[in-house]
Amino acid sequence: MIGTELIEGYGLGNQLFFYITTRCLALEKGTDFGFVNPGQIGNVFHSKKGLYFMDPPDMGREISRDEMKNFAIYHEKDDRLFIGTSRHDMTNGCYISGADPELFKVSDGTLIYGNMQAESYFEKYRDQIRDWLHVKEEAESYEYTADDLCIINLRGGEYTSQPELYLDRRYFLNAIRNMKKINPAMRFMVVTEDEEAAKKVLPEYECHHFDMGKDYVTIKNARYLILSNSSFSLVPVMSSRELKKAIAPKYWARHNISDGFWSSEQNIYSFLTYQDRRGRLFSAQQCRAELEKYKKTSNLYAKRNIRPGTAVQFFQNIRRKCLFGVFFAKKIVRSLERRSGIIKSYE
Repeated sequence: MIGTELIEGYGLGNQLFFYITTRCLALEKGTDFGFVNPGQIGNVFHSKKGLYFMDPPDMGREISRDEMKNFAIYHEKDDRLFIGTSRHDMTNGCYISGADPELFKVSDGTLIYGNMQAESYFEKYRDQIRDWLHVKEEAESYEYTADDLCIINLRGGEYTSQPELYLDRRYFLNAIRNMKKINPAMRFMVVTEDEEAAKKVLPEYECHHFDMGKDYVTIKNARYLILSNSSFSLVPVMSSRELKKAIAPKYWARHNISDGFWSSEQNIYSFLTYQDRRGRLFSAQQCRAELEKYKKTSNLYAKRNIRPGTAVQFFQNIRRKCLFGVFFAKKIVRSLERRSGIIKSYE
C-alpha cells in the first residue's frame, strides 16, 4: 500500500494534490492506496463540509494511527533558498523544489509526505483524475462558461500581508490586457475566497465568493482564466474540459521578487501560460528552459539549503523591511486612488 496523511490546516488544493499523487503513484506501482485521517479531506479553513460538491471519492483503505508504525516514511525532496524576502524565507526558507524522481521508487508499504504537486506525478492519469473528482450533477454549473468571459481567481486571506506572495494590481491589469488581445470584448469577473481584499485590488470588476463548491466549479468550467499563485485553482484547471487559456504568475509563489527561481518548480504546468512582471507571456516549455539556465549560472541558487551567516542576515533584514515598506506604500496609493475615484468601482 502507498499512502499519506491528511493533516489539519492544509487548504483544499494541497489536499487534492496529496490525494491525486498518492493514488497515481499507487496505480503506477500496482499497489493499494490509503490515507491516515481520510475524513479530513475537504475540511479546510473556510468550509468544514468535506467534498460536499463531489461524488464521494474513493479514499482506499483508512490507515489508523496504530498502523502507521508499520509503514516506511518517505519525505519528498525539499530544496529551499534562505533569502531576505520575508521573515518566513529567512527562517524556514523559500520552497523551490521540482519533481522528485526518487518518489517513483518508493516501495509498497510507504507513507509519502511533501508538496506533491509536480505535473509528472499525475499527467499520465488526467482522464482518471477527472472521474475520481467528479462533481455531483446538482453542484455542477456552467453559468459562467462563455467565450467572452474571463474568470479572475484572486487569492486574499493571509496573502494580503505578505509582500513576497500577494499579487499586485499591475499583474491582473497586465493579464486583462493580454486576454483582451484574444477578444477585445472580453468581460471579466472575480472569484475569490476574500471579497473584501479583491474589491481593493480590482474594485471595477464584478466579484463573488459563492461557496467553496461553486467557486471550484466556476473555475473548472471557465474557458478563460487569470490565476493567482494559489493551489486551490490548480486541480479544477487541470481537470477542466472547457479551458482555452489560463494565465498564471511566472515564478508562481515568488512572482513579486524572484530573479529567476521558482517557488516552486513543481508549479510549472503545460496547461498554463505564465506572465512575468512586465506582462510578457511564456509557455511552460520556455519557463523550464529558462530555469535550467538559471540553475547553472545563479550564485543564489548555488547557495540553496545553506543558511546565511550573521552579516548576510543583517542585510537580509534590511531588504525585508524595504519590501514591506514598498508593499504597504502601494496599498496606501491604491486606497487613495479608489477614494478619489481614479479607480472606479463596479456597480
